[in-house]
Amino acid sequence: MTTDTAERKLAAIMFTDMVGYSALAQRNEALALELLAEHQALLRPHFLQHRGHEIKTIGDGFLVEFTSALEAVHCAIAVQKALVEHNASTTTERRIQLRIGLHLGDVEVRDGDVFGDGVNIAARIEPLAEPGGICLTGPVFDQVRNKIDEQLARLAQPELKNIHVPIEVYRVVLPWQQAAPARSLQDARSTAPRSSRTAAIAVVLLVGAGAVVWQVQQRAPATPRTPPSSDATNPPGRAEGRKSVAVLPFVNMSSDKENEYFSDGITEELITALAKVSGLHVAARTSSFAFKGKNEDIRTIGKRLQVGAVLEGSVAKSGNQVRITAQLIDVENGYHLWSDTYDRDLEDIFAIRSEVAQTVARALQVTLGAGERQTLERKPTEDIEAYQLYLKGRHAIESISSEGVSDGLRYLRQAIARDPDYALAYLGVAYYYWTISDWKMSGSDCFPRAREAAEKALQLDPSLAEAHVWLGVVHWLYDRDHGAARRDFQTAIAMEPESFTAREMYGAYLVGTGHIEEGLAEARRAVELDPLSPETNGWLGIVLYFARRYDEAIHQLRTTLTSHPDYWYARLWLGRAYARTGRSQEAVAELQPTPQWEDLVSPESESALGRIYADQGNRAAATDVLRHLRERMRDEVVSGASIATVHVGLGEVDEAFAALVQAEAEHSYYVGFWKVDPELDPLRSDPRFTALLKKTGLEP
Repeated sequence: MTTDTAERKLAAIMFTDMVGYSALAQRNEALALELLAEHQALLRPHFLQHRGHEIKTIGDGFLVEFTSALEAVHCAIAVQKALVEHNASTTTERRIQLRIGLHLGDVEVRDGDVFGDGVNIAARIEPLAEPGGICLTGPVFDQVRNKIDEQLARLAQPELKNIHVPIEVYRVVLPWQQAAPARSLQDARSTAPRSSRTAAIAVVLLVGAGAVVWQVQQRAPATPRTPPSSDATNPPGRAEGRKSVAVLPFVNMSSDKENEYFSDGITEELITALAKVSGLHVAARTSSFAFKGKNEDIRTIGKRLQVGAVLEGSVAKSGNQVRITAQLIDVENGYHLWSDTYDRDLEDIFAIRSEVAQTVARALQVTLGAGERQTLERKPTEDIEAYQLYLKGRHAIESISSEGVSDGLRYLRQAIARDPDYALAYLGVAYYYWTISDWKMSGSDCFPRAREAAEKALQLDPSLAEAHVWLGVVHWLYDRDHGAARRDFQTAIAMEPESFTAREMYGAYLVGTGHIEEGLAEARRAVELDPLSPETNGWLGIVLYFARRYDEAIHQLRTTLTSHPDYWYARLWLGRAYARTGRSQEAVAELQPTPQWEDLVSPESESALGRIYADQGNRAAATDVLRHLRERMRDEVVSGASIATVHVGLGEVDEAFAALVQAEAEHSYYVGFWKVDPELDPLRSDPRFTALLKKTGLEP
């Protein structure tokens, strides 16, 4: 019968036991008591850190309750890790080893103690763990299997005394134990130290050796290896000794799923902050976000992003409160280099960002350069609502949906209304106008607005390299001032050498103005900096097309579509590249709208299809495309360049030039590539084409 103080609840229960304590107490009681006290002092801080409630000690073990199975597992791993460190720095006779058992189940809390099967099962599985090991039951496994880096190896189904229901048991494969194969339950029983002294010695030697290796790795992470390029913290192509990190998308743990913009925004803020540390290479945002929602092995992520460490975490936002958890992981061995949880008011968000960035730098043994601490601590705005509106704006624009980009501009304008000195909000507006040019508005309408926003952003914050990128685009495509364009692109790269956006746009500009090799080098550098981005990979394919390296362009664009099959822009240029090599059927297959995409086909894709029909001699189909494009011009932006290319294919030269004049007046971005565009080759001998190139500054 329960008393009035009894309570039933679901809890994660931990049982611990010191290996060999009873035998040691018989041999040397004084030493046994010393080690018992020492082990208690080592464990208790970890219980508190992981929100564990110590119910009681049972001889040489602990009974601890947790409200979270994940916290219980993290605590168990942290305890075993702490003991590995302890054992590596002490004599053999003073080494401490534990077995830990974890179960998630229903318990009864009565008079400060816990009872029930939830407790009994945890007590029964603890002896199944090997010395220095952790065993957990199926319910715990279900809660943590996709949330921890350590592998979980299933043991043979045990028969537990006085437990009459089948229980699945798993072993946590700790990093320093990975050399040891997962054993069956029968093996675990038959080799337990209480029944086999030889097995115990073997296990102690194995764990002890692992402890020494682990200590060496932890204490000297920057020690050069042979060859140096094999070091995960110094991948090929990076400056020797330079540390590298990727920030994976922080998980939105808020009850409101619409707060995704906030967790994504925090991730981007950390990427931007860490990128300001000169001694650190930071994986680009697009490549990091390629792993959003995926359960990839941390080593695979490190290899694909060419980084030595990964920062990941979660964000929970409720009203004016925010909780951010973060952990830094060494991708080579899976060890946690640092982790922490921040429970703060929303107004402290910039302080958290600065604190995390500086802590990551310290954990990677990177010294902040002169003024970098002040840069990290600088607030972009004092208005938290403006900050949230800015995050919503960038998030919406990057959705690349018609409704999304419109919402994005609205959010950014609201942010500026709240804080007229918010430089990043103006930068977001400049990015918006580049995004919609030749789509929702003509270049002649977009680029002056982009210039105004970029100049305002620089006036407020001269350190914004991205603002120079958009000014370079405006000088190239609107002013036709190629000297100014080159200067702005080069300024952006000088300010931020690892800006993939600056490299990508500068590469496009250089190829468009006839500097082919220089431009391709910049485009390839952009891919190196952002290797998993559909945009950088797609743009490399596009400039290869304009460089008339069609086979390379086809390979690059097909590779892009393998990873990003819905990236329609790569499909558009793949179709064009196929067409230039005479592979018309494959070109049409890429460009022909499918039923699910029929309403989404762009004027550019339709134009490319019309050009193929014209080149094939199918005048009726090409003319039909022209008719439909002109109908679309009533309700949407259709560049004159899209009209011109079909007329060129049909041999209708005068009509083609009329459309090109329209494109020039619209400041279509296609104009920037007229000097090298292969589709315009039939017009190059016409004096009118030379005049157009001179007017656009593409010819002296």
